[in-house]
Order: sequence, then structure tokens, then C-alpha cells
Amino acid sequence: MHNLQKKKASILALCGKGGVGKTSLSATIVKILSSDPNNKVLAIDADPAVGLSGALGIDVTKTVDDIRNELILRVESGKTTDKAEMLSMLDYEMLSAMEEHKNIAFLAIGRPEKEGCYCQVNHILKDLIASMADNFDYVVIDGEAGIEQVNRRVMEKVSHLILVSDASAKGINVVKTIKEVSDTAIEYEKAGLILNRLRSKTEYEKLVIPAELDCLGWVPEDETIRSYDIEGKSILEIDDSPAIAAVEKCLSEMGLLAHLARISHEEN
Repeated sequence: MHNLQKKKASILALCGKGGVGKTSLSATIVKILSSDPNNKVLAIDADPAVGLSGALGIDVTKTVDDIRNELILRVESGKTTDKAEMLSMLDYEMLSAMEEHKNIAFLAIGRPEKEGCYCQVNHILKDLIASMADNFDYVVIDGEAGIEQVNRRVMEKVSHLILVSDASAKGINVVKTIKEVSDTAIEYEKAGLILNRLRSKTEYEKLVIPAELDCLGWVPEDETIRSYDIEGKSILEIDDSPAIAAVEKCLSEMGLLAHLARISHEEN
């Protein structure tokens, strides 16, 4: 547990079109940030597919939506009505749902099974996640294709909004739209675009990137990460790769790696 003078957690939310390698990129960022054993990193999988757990080699036994659905059933059956009782139960269940691996903690949001608002339950869960985040140095959120889901079900304030696209015009248009929605849907301090799985610098230089998107850099297609993804192996086990070095440079552009010693300054 950190003392009261610790710095505020950096909260990174990754958003982009499906299929652009956002989950692998999220896992790579978790690996980089956790490479300093003094850093406590919370990885949140906000994608209902729960792919980040596999990329990190972490088994999920319970999701936040499992807890949500259990509580809703209790409320509907009349077993839980008192707010203090609800808070106590949720606090315990949230801690039990968190998986830990060295200096990394993992929390899966899951897919809601019950329809309806249940606003009180949703607000309490979001407040609990925000409270848990205060115990970490970094929070990395692997989100769905829109920022609204992060805002609605996880956090409405992030420090770093990371937009992820491949080289396709469709992918770039999607993150442009996400950025426009984000400007009114959430509070964030910095936003930047990472272009993922590019084949060469020449390919990068041919891209037309909207002026409102601050491009942090590009990440090459990496056979090591690709093979780990195919085989279901943890990205945490990779010693080094061109993609990891490129992601380090992108994070450095956002001012996130001031305390990490190894940052590559070579041109790709």
C-alpha cells in the first residue's frame, strides 16, 4: 500500500476499431509499465470478449458483471436493500475478483447478462473501480470500439486516451470519431494515436492522418507477438521485440516513461 503522498495514478484507456491489435498493444503496455518492480499496475479488460487475460496469461474466475448480476438478483429477490450492506458485499466481491501476478493486478469487466438501468448498482461499481485505482501507479484499460463503454461502465476520467488504428482508412476514421465523442463524453488530460501493425516506415509515410489526431508513432508488425498471440502465450514472457521498443517510444511521447531507464531513440 502506498503512502498518502503518492502521485495520482496514470489511467490509460485504449480504444479503436476491432481487429487492429488493441488487446496485444494493451498487454504490451502492461508489460512495459510493470517492468519496473516498484510500479503497481492495474490491467482492466473492459472488452466483453475478455481477451486481455489470455494476452497476459492470467486466468479469470469472476468478472465485475458477474458481481453486478448476482447483486441485481439479490436486490430483485429482496435479499439486499440496505446501501451499506450492498457496499460491503461489493467491496469484498471486487477484491476477490481481482487476479494478481507479481506487481500486476487484473480485473475483467465482462458482459452484462441482465438488461435494464440498475443505475445505483452501476454507479457503485464504477465508484469502487475508481477507488481501487487509487492504490496503483498505472491503470491500463483495454476498451471496446467506443469510449462510451469506458465512461459508462469503468471510468469517466482518464489521464491518457490512446487511440489505436491499423493502416486502413476505416480504422483511422473510427479513431477520429472516437476522439470527437471523447471530447464531450469523458475527461482526459492527453490523447494520442498509435498506428499498429504497420509493415514499414514507407507505409506509415503514405498515410493521411487527420490534423486533430496527435500521432505518437507507429508499431511494426511483429512476428514474435503474432506467434505468441496465435499460440495463446503471455506477452509478459517476451524478452524484447521491435514492437515493444516502438511502443516504449510512443509512451515516452506521452510523458509516461520518465522513470524507465530503457527507451530506444533509434529511428525505425
